Amino acid sequence: MPQASLAQSSSQSGAQNLPAVTVTAPEARRRAATTPQRRLPRASEQVATRNRPQQPQRNVGFVETPRGPVNGYVAGRSSSGTKTNTPIMETPQSVSVISAEQIRDQKPMKLDETLRYTAGVRAGTFGADTRNDWWLIRGFKSDDIGLFLDGLQLFYTSYASWRLPPSNMERVEVLRGPSAVLYGGSSPSGIVNVISKMPPAEPIRYIETGVNNFGNAYVGFDVGGPIATQPQDGKLFYRVVGEVRTGGTQVDFTPDNNYFIAPSFTWKPDADTTFTVLASASKTDTRGINFLPYQGTVTNAPFGIPTSFFVGDPSVDKFTREQEMLGYQFERNLTDDLTFRQNARFAHIDLTYRGYIGNGWDNVNTATMGRYNWYAKNTANQANLDNQLEYRFNTGAVRHTMLFGVDLKGYQIDDYQSFNFGTVPSINVFNPVYGLNIPLTGAPFRNFLITQKQAGTYVQDQMKLGNFTLVLSGRNDWVETTQAARDSGVTLASRDDSRFSGRAGLIYNFDNGIAPYVSYATSYNPVVGLNASNQLLLPETGKQAEIGVKVAPKGFDGYFTASVFDLKRQNALTTNPTNSLLQNQTGEVTSRGIELEAVANATKELKLIGAFTAYHLFTSKDLDQSLVGKTPTNTPELLVSGWADYTFKDGPLEGFGFGGGVRYIGSSWADAANTLEVPAVVLGDLALHYEWQNWRTALNVINLTDKIYVASCASASSCFYGDRRRITASVSYKW
Repeated sequence: MPQASLAQSSSQSGAQNLPAVTVTAPEARRRAATTPQRRLPRASEQVATRNRPQQPQRNVGFVETPRGPVNGYVAGRSSSGTKTNTPIMETPQSVSVISAEQIRDQKPMKLDETLRYTAGVRAGTFGADTRNDWWLIRGFKSDDIGLFLDGLQLFYTSYASWRLPPSNMERVEVLRGPSAVLYGGSSPSGIVNVISKMPPAEPIRYIETGVNNFGNAYVGFDVGGPIATQPQDGKLFYRVVGEVRTGGTQVDFTPDNNYFIAPSFTWKPDADTTFTVLASASKTDTRGINFLPYQGTVTNAPFGIPTSFFVGDPSVDKFTREQEMLGYQFERNLTDDLTFRQNARFAHIDLTYRGYIGNGWDNVNTATMGRYNWYAKNTANQANLDNQLEYRFNTGAVRHTMLFGVDLKGYQIDDYQSFNFGTVPSINVFNPVYGLNIPLTGAPFRNFLITQKQAGTYVQDQMKLGNFTLVLSGRNDWVETTQAARDSGVTLASRDDSRFSGRAGLIYNFDNGIAPYVSYATSYNPVVGLNASNQLLLPETGKQAEIGVKVAPKGFDGYFTASVFDLKRQNALTTNPTNSLLQNQTGEVTSRGIELEAVANATKELKLIGAFTAYHLFTSKDLDQSLVGKTPTNTPELLVSGWADYTFKDGPLEGFGFGGGVRYIGSSWADAANTLEVPAVVLGDLALHYEWQNWRTALNVINLTDKIYVASCASASSCFYGDRRRITASVSYKW
């Protein structure tokens, strides 16, 4: 693909501690069945318990569910690693959870910004990009095949990417390591699973507005609660989350306009049944990212390229996205030991990308940069259906949680791409001339209709014997991929694939809160897309061994994790060595590293996050032997971050709080030969906030020192500036 393919709201509502409406947790039912002397209440009683006033720090009276709120920064349970309601301390795999309260405190504008303080994740790979969310997990690009919403994949290829606003996120879960055994095609390095805000049991009425120093302003709302019904009709709840954001950015002629609305409804005909409908619609209106040369951004030229410089043409460039989603979640407790779940969603996206793309210096001494003409039109549809049957039983002293699943995926993209070299005049960095509308000529580069159908069956057994938990999982996928001509509909290529994925993990929970674990997993990803020769891509495979330890000290509301891993990814996309504008698949890339993470509600006033990631990422097999042992571009191998937030709960400063964080992003490479280095950078963030009665005001600053830096380079002619200092002032009110 042309290099345009190499780099492709926002404040959180304050009603964070209101519980979501969920059916009785399977774990609670299991304990009730196996230890009758401690009968747990049914769902209706649990809802009443959850609605009592909560202590801000400890889990007194707070019943956490994987689809509901997190108490402060510390999550105790997650479903991303097992698809069941499982304690994180009993999951033999690396899991991180970003809570809605952390999102509120840090005020991210995009999904990838919520991941900045998470171990194993490089967020915002391409810097200040208003088009898409970008992240690497354990060194591998995962935003295209590793994004999930409420447990269902939001896959994209070409340019048909999805965008999810932080304002509708209850929590964001990061599962590191191969996950195909439960989710089918996905990144071998892990997934990001966004959990939507659900209809609440008690009324929410919330509104927020804010503006930043680039003139980008927003207003958002979050309203919901119970709807009056007759007793025989069950219980009905609703929620509507919406946001409008419009205004400029740090780059000239590049707006960041986003419009979003998400209504949802939950019906509970009885204590054992829950049916939730989730819908959303959004629109993005911005322009493409700047592709800038290495010389003049990373290293000195006769001048420096301003971060505000726009390399395209405002009369031509545009990037617009319209997306709609409609889905549901159904859960039914058939007995105290048997639960059926069905989750489904249909998603549609229509995207147009037009512009003049920077293509390196024509003459560095006269500050003139080359450009090429570019157009892409993508329309995509995705349908997901996941059926789960969870059965809890005992065999002697062993307690089992068996999960049987069948999921179906259907994806189709209408992919049209065209570009021309040598038709767009160069642009002068310091005296740009705009208003040149040059049409594209010739046949399109891509003009295909690609369809993929995937069916998968999986089984998992979580076995508990004393303090041991053994997780065994297996899955088989059957995939059919076809490529047809858009104009005639004639099938040009097709392939059928079938593959097994497996996982085994063992964890032991000592009584003192220490839990060592070990796991091994394989993955399979039937890639949708075309290589440089317009041929269907081969399936991608992966395998990983991981050893780690989780520590949750008794009497301390927090936990610490450490893990080491060896991860291999086969048939990964890489730049074609004979044409840097196109991509092919290589032999194998290996990532080996260590991750450390700490999350704590240290006191009722103080919340802490810390993360350390160091890995060695290198090409381990390739037809081009000169690349073996080299690190792919855009990939820092050291990431360190820490965040703290302190809020006064008593005294004359009651309601006032402040927070801040430091992020270290290690150096990376701008070329496959590893001769052009992008230096490391240290960034600081700041937060001030004050709550009085139902009001909350906040001032959030990212890149506090206004450091000018390059986030990464995909090549010597494709470098991307990171975010300049962004100051956001906001005020919210709830009633």
